[in-house]
Amino acid sequence: MSAEFGGRTGLQGKLTQWLRAGRRPKETAGDGGREALLLAAADAGLPLAPAAHPAAGYRCSCDRVGCPTPARHPVSFAWQTQSTTDPAQIERWARHQPQANFITATGMVHDVLDVPLDAGRDALERLLAAGVEVGPVAESDDGRLLFFTLTRGTPEDEDEWWPCELDCHPETADEHPGLRWHCRGSYVLVPPAMLPGEDQAVRWVRGPEHALPDPLSLLEVLTEVCGRYADEGHADHADHAAGAGWPLRH
Repeated sequence: MSAEFGGRTGLQGKLTQWLRAGRRPKETAGDGGREALLLAAADAGLPLAPAAHPAAGYRCSCDRVGCPTPARHPVSFAWQTQSTTDPAQIERWARHQPQANFITATGMVHDVLDVPLDAGRDALERLLAAGVEVGPVAESDDGRLLFFTLTRGTPEDEDEWWPCELDCHPETADEHPGLRWHCRGSYVLVPPAMLPGEDQAVRWVRGPEHALPDPLSLLEVLTEVCGRYADEGHADHADHAAGAGWPLRH
């Protein structure tokens, strides 16, 4: 039901080979495979709601001219209350909207730690090598790796809410090019999903049958790796700018 990385034993070497080769696991083809994957996500507790899908070219199926997030947003403004794990409702949506992507609302049952793809692959390899229970992971062809975790909670007493500058909401995603923490009020596409462009998609690397881990068990490695990749990128830019005689801004 998930990608070829679904099992827990004897797969670390295969995962390393796949990541280094840049290859992707195959998912079940056809509408039945799509529906099965969506139901598996719901069975794991991920609340789902219908989302837009790619239209001709790089356009979005929504009516908005120049949609800033084509095929990446819910179709209803009530997506937070609409999101559900009810299999009958998800089957109806999937069958009546055969092209629709689906989002999963974060901050209810689960959060998502969303990182740049290269840094995420490095972090995933390190976490698995250390024997950390990673949980479900999805790869997006727009260059991101999504680590699904337990939510850190939504306490009734707002004073107890743990503020975090890594919090990411749909309207602020571009402000977080490194690590993004999707929690209350945010969402991500859930596999299988199609993105604008040829063969662009969101797929499971580790399926939803894996238990959701505590986000703090992943956070240290993810922040360290993302920081290192960011520093290396800045250094590469600085070297290139110096060689070209460009002024550097700090």
